[in-house]
Amino acid sequence: MTTFTALSIRIDTNGGRRRMVTSRDVARVAGVSQSTVSYVMSGRRSISAATRRRVEAAIEELTYHPNAGARALASQRTQVIGLVVPFTPGADTTGLLPFIETIASCAREADHDVLLVTANEGSAGLKRLAGRSLCDAIVMMDIETDDARIPVAATLSVPVILIGVPADNAGLHCVDLDFPLAGRMAVDELAALGHRRVVLVGHPAEVVERGVNFVGRFERGATDAASAHGVALEVVAPVAPGRDGAEAAVEQVLAVGGERPGVVVPNSQALQPVLQVLMDRGLHPGRDLSLIALCTDAAAEAVTPAATNVSLEPRDVSRRAMQILFQLLDRGQEPPDELVQLIPPRLTRRRTTLPSP
Repeated sequence: MTTFTALSIRIDTNGGRRRMVTSRDVARVAGVSQSTVSYVMSGRRSISAATRRRVEAAIEELTYHPNAGARALASQRTQVIGLVVPFTPGADTTGLLPFIETIASCAREADHDVLLVTANEGSAGLKRLAGRSLCDAIVMMDIETDDARIPVAATLSVPVILIGVPADNAGLHCVDLDFPLAGRMAVDELAALGHRRVVLVGHPAEVVERGVNFVGRFERGATDAASAHGVALEVVAPVAPGRDGAEAAVEQVLAVGGERPGVVVPNSQALQPVLQVLMDRGLHPGRDLSLIALCTDAAAEAVTPAATNVSLEPRDVSRRAMQILFQLLDRGQEPPDELVQLIPPRLTRRRTTLPSP
């Protein structure tokens, strides 16, 4: 069964019963007609700035909230955005929070609520979400390279935007971090620091087997950069969660003797365990070897020692996705011609990489 969670909840803390404020009350206080109140709220007609200010002041004074059901019937809009985020095994649920927070914030700025769909029902969940007219548009996350939901999403009666880039987007708009560029940036940095061998510590088996789109895209960028620099690149995957998985991964990182390698950790959940295992073995990132993480700046600063990272830019990705989504909802606006938009990452040096030569 699909789990629907409303992210925007209004709570009346008055404790007593009171008459519901209506648009008629707003019109009376503002000294305008009820239809004018409706036009101000819907934006369907041009209203003078002075009249708009009077209506908005009355709305604020009366703390008026339009009835969602009545508004939906009148406009044939629900004012709701569906956000599909399957919490699958191996998923970085902490890393999802900046995306969810930003999407909810952008929705509220546009007077929309967000309906969070948290169960993984695949295409059936999408059909139910659109078929019941529960939302005006859908944002899909956790996109697989060969995602069976995409052909179905392309046929829905509501706009759909993807955060992620599948092999075939079926004509849907996609927004994501430029993961190939992120992979190249990490290897470029390690090569510049003098490392001739790079080891990429990968993801859990569940993520690898599902073919989540960004995993292969990041590795392709890293592979291209390693080839360009003449650097040896190895991928250690899958990596089990927790200390045991980090121990096994570090064993493989150190299996080849000689010069210490440059390490890339694109799985933020493995970052602290890998750092801890290295330090327990007397190897200090930033002194004995270099380590670069693919994660948010907040996650990079939260570990010990603070990690050099290539940023995920979740808020920039989410904001751009919502901008395009509202363009798709507004029939008066033309959506962007390009179907795939990639947000550039940033590399921030902290304590886990060797000093620049």
